[in-house]
Amino acid sequence: MIDSTIPAHVLRRVIETALEEDAPWGDVTSEAFIPADAVATATLSAREPGVLAGGQVFVAVMHAVDPAIEASVAVEDGAVFAAGDVLATVSGCARAVLRAERVALNLVQRMSGIATTTAAYVDAVAGTAARIVDTRKTTPGLRALERHAVRAGGAHNHRTSLSDAVLAKDNHLAVLAARGVPIGDAIRSARERLGHTVHLEVEVDRIDQIEPVVSAGVDTIMLDNFSPAMLVEGVALVAGRALVEASGGVTLDTVAEIAATGVDVISVGALTHSARALDLGLDVVVRERATAGFSAGA
Repeated sequence: MIDSTIPAHVLRRVIETALEEDAPWGDVTSEAFIPADAVATATLSAREPGVLAGGQVFVAVMHAVDPAIEASVAVEDGAVFAAGDVLATVSGCARAVLRAERVALNLVQRMSGIATTTAAYVDAVAGTAARIVDTRKTTPGLRALERHAVRAGGAHNHRTSLSDAVLAKDNHLAVLAARGVPIGDAIRSARERLGHTVHLEVEVDRIDQIEPVVSAGVDTIMLDNFSPAMLVEGVALVAGRALVEASGGVTLDTVAEIAATGVDVISVGALTHSARALDLGLDVVVRERATAGFSAGA
């Protein structure tokens, strides 16, 4: 079971914004076609195998539209499922279920796609000491949900935001270089100003930058777009004095070779910025008379 750390106020804001976007003046189709007293049951079903993330988010969307809807998940976030598996069930006012359908599906499909992609990366580095982590390359407004999905896939989170840790990247170093400030001096000066609990990481893109950065006292050094051979050399130069993070251009085809170099962390932007939404469908049965299937349509 994956413990959700999605702040309640963040989830509420995401759902409210999405529902307002999707039905700003109500669901005119359901109001025109569906009787007000119609009741529906529905199952969230998998059209393909994957890893679930966002089950409780799916439920929260349903309850945001109508608190009287009965909704429950059949499997926990982080669980592996097969095509055809039922992942959640809902029952209640048909109009409310139909109004919530697309937003609920959009979020759980997106989150499950991230969890499934993440699990593939985690499996690829099994047996090594490398930790797979995400990046800040998330969908604006959905970072908390997407980071939860990464954890559901078995990986870890990098810093949540610019406010959480110091990570001096190439553009920071370019500004310092333009002012003639040596990188080692900048790191030592930053360390003096920072609180003792603040993590300090610096990105480098050349072998010759490693020693000045590590000797200045960083907690983590990021080796950006290093080849596997250069990563091996970099890990040896760091020699345990800091955590070593590999980043840049990491794919499923390359991640195992990167992990084998001895790096501690591999950050993968593709976990969130390139994950494909998983094919899940909501199949609704109106109890009175008719049966209708609603899946990933418009």
